[in-house]
Amino acid sequence: MTSTRVTPIRPGAFRLAVPPVSGVLRPRTLAVCVALAAATFVVFCVGLALGDYPVGLPDVLRALAGSDDPGPAFVVRELRLPRALTGLLVGAAFAVSGAIFQTITRNPLASPDMIGINAGATTAVVGGIVLGTGAGLSSSTLGVLGALATALLIYLLAWRRGASGYRIILIGIGISWMCTSATDYLLTRAKLHEAQEAFGWLVGSVNGRGWETVLPLAVAVGVLLPVTLLLTVWSRALSLGDDVARGLGTPVQRARFGLLLAGVGLVAFATAAAGPVLFVALAAPQVAQRLAGQATPPPVTSALTGAFMVLTSDLLARYLIPDADLPVGVVTGALGAAFLLRLLARANRAGTGG
Repeated sequence: MTSTRVTPIRPGAFRLAVPPVSGVLRPRTLAVCVALAAATFVVFCVGLALGDYPVGLPDVLRALAGSDDPGPAFVVRELRLPRALTGLLVGAAFAVSGAIFQTITRNPLASPDMIGINAGATTAVVGGIVLGTGAGLSSSTLGVLGALATALLIYLLAWRRGASGYRIILIGIGISWMCTSATDYLLTRAKLHEAQEAFGWLVGSVNGRGWETVLPLAVAVGVLLPVTLLLTVWSRALSLGDDVARGLGTPVQRARFGLLLAGVGLVAFATAAAGPVLFVALAAPQVAQRLAGQATPPPVTSALTGAFMVLTSDLLARYLIPDADLPVGVVTGALGAAFLLRLLARANRAGTGG
């Protein structure tokens, strides 16, 4: 009789490699975040300094620190600071929302502007402008309600013993085209001044934003960004697949719903503040992921990348064409489209482009 030798299994031999909870603690990610924060602050200050009434950078810093010099203080704090803060917060909100969608769907092309959230907000706002509906609600409120209603519709239609990332993407694309068609139809019925007002919002712009725009957006980002960071451990588990996430003890459907709620909240308030600024939610997380060298888009790095992207695009929009203060969405759309083509070409070369 032949004896069989049984080799004991070492404890931890089958330990699953799960990404660390907080990528910010990695040295490379921390260095990238510091560099992005510094670059964002520089662009932020340059944006405050430039304009019809130029202000020196030392005067900008003094005005931000609370200087009472009436000229620079008024120009910086009252005229230019709301626009700059709106751009910074909108970029951060869109980028973190995009990071959430791309992580839980495990698809780099999944973003709010691709799966219909922005399109739903746009339809609600244009409907309010053209049809005069909304019971006196502002465009910002209609944008938030439209984004939330669209996200709920996508989630309910994607539900079949759970809502998988694949079904969310497919149904979201369909809803996006439906909303886009509805918006186009509404614009054909609009009067000239209504169409001009709608187009000013459709492209995505931070022109003329005041403190009444900044405050609700700041509150939303201040609440939802920490919530997203707390849910990061779930998002990283979901990025490994539903089966693996369940094996790790993650409540998959509750985790996906909570993360979607946070992501939709961010994009809803960002869209309400500045309109659907195109491609930031798509491109910023992918850029941040490559800079940080991580398997999934890190939220903090994504937020800083998005803020830098929008502030830089706003500067280009202001001075790219003399005497034409373009909406920031024109620049982000052009840059984002080029990035999308590069992303698709890279996926095709890698054999994952379908």
